[in-house]
Amino acid sequence: MQLLIIGTLAGQIGGASRIAISRGAKVLQADDIEAGLKTLRSGSGVDLVMADATLDIGMLVQSLNSERITVPVVAVGIGNDTQTAVRAIKAGAMEYVPLPPDPDLIAAVLAAVSEESSAIVFKDAGMNELFKLAEHVASSDASIIVTGDSGTGKELMARYLHGKSRRAQKRFVAINCAAIPENLLESELFGYEKGAFTGAVGRRIGKFEEASGGTLLLDEISEMDPRLQAKLLRVIQEREIDRLGGNKPIKVNVRIIATSNRNMEQEVANGNFREDLFFRLNVISLHMPSLRERPEDIGILAEHFVKKYAKANGVEPLPLSAEAKKMLARHPWPGNVRELENAIHRAVLMASGEKIDAAAISLTGFLATGGVAAGGGGPEENASTTESASGLVGSTVAEVERNLIIDTLLHCLGNRTHAANILGISIRTLRNKLKQYHEDGFAVPQAGKSERPAALK
Repeated sequence: MQLLIIGTLAGQIGGASRIAISRGAKVLQADDIEAGLKTLRSGSGVDLVMADATLDIGMLVQSLNSERITVPVVAVGIGNDTQTAVRAIKAGAMEYVPLPPDPDLIAAVLAAVSEESSAIVFKDAGMNELFKLAEHVASSDASIIVTGDSGTGKELMARYLHGKSRRAQKRFVAINCAAIPENLLESELFGYEKGAFTGAVGRRIGKFEEASGGTLLLDEISEMDPRLQAKLLRVIQEREIDRLGGNKPIKVNVRIIATSNRNMEQEVANGNFREDLFFRLNVISLHMPSLRERPEDIGILAEHFVKKYAKANGVEPLPLSAEAKKMLARHPWPGNVRELENAIHRAVLMASGEKIDAAAISLTGFLATGGVAAGGGGPEENASTTESASGLVGSTVAEVERNLIIDTLLHCLGNRTHAANILGISIRTLRNKLKQYHEDGFAVPQAGKSERPAALK
């Protein structure tokens, strides 16, 4: 990922920059907000902005909004200054990170934005055949749709395809179609000219131009508005884009990979997705299986994540106990590989003794066998869990999940990143859930709020 730091690199912010670089991020720097905005307009592919909290965060966020630049902003400041933190969050910052920087906190923020891992670990025969097919088609310029449930590794597959392609030395640019409103998504994809709309104070390069010569990932494309689907179809057919406010087309050379967690044929049949666009994109289709469909991989993935997070946290990797392995094997993994990764990360931090036992592993949801909440522990803990679970009888799984998410969000005072970490899901999945709750008429807690919304009481 690419990080833009706005503010001086001297002192503590420089330390945050070094930590980010050590975690694999590429870091750009701008001395002030105007210089930072100029960098963002240039098409440099910034994934996250980290700004000095002493700067005018409100003006930065307002400028990003008015210029239709969608990028998360994290404010950084000296110490746990509550007033500064509250002011930054109210101004629109996604997070407030105190300085001097904590390596684990910086890593968590970067992980919440990038949500990716470079390793592909499996021994399942079906996965082996899938990656053989992926390698075979990677060298072509054909458009590819990757489908599968959330957390199965669709973006990881897209990066694998890019890395095996003739475009591997060029840029891989990803954009989440589900997380960006339609009017912003259009400017993100195609860019705009100065004066194209109120707030467009300079030319902005879009994702298509950023990815020229390389690969553009349209993540969760099934969420794209039909009007924008029509524009995308023209781009694919003509291999050229029109910047908003522009008066001449611009040739682009990109390979498109799209992902979706929906049944695309059904979306077409329901009229939610254009059939002609689907046929243009679906030259090759790859389906990522859920983790429960590849049980052989649960153990080796768990061991891989133990080594990964033991190294990241500077501790010795401990073996998983037999009881812990059984627990992992029984869990249905609704969050798939991402849920497993988060569970093992927590277990590495919580484990004591010579092994990672079941008590160190905290799982969300319900076990397929028995219907009690997943988790480790002895008879007393299991009895307590069964008693609390009995109070949920009569509720649907969706209702239980919604209340768990809302309660966790309230516990975190509306902080999405912290809530996602506790729940063991990605920030993207959490945002999608909250978006759905809002559309269904439920009030969603905002940052700094600890009271349960009236619609959910």
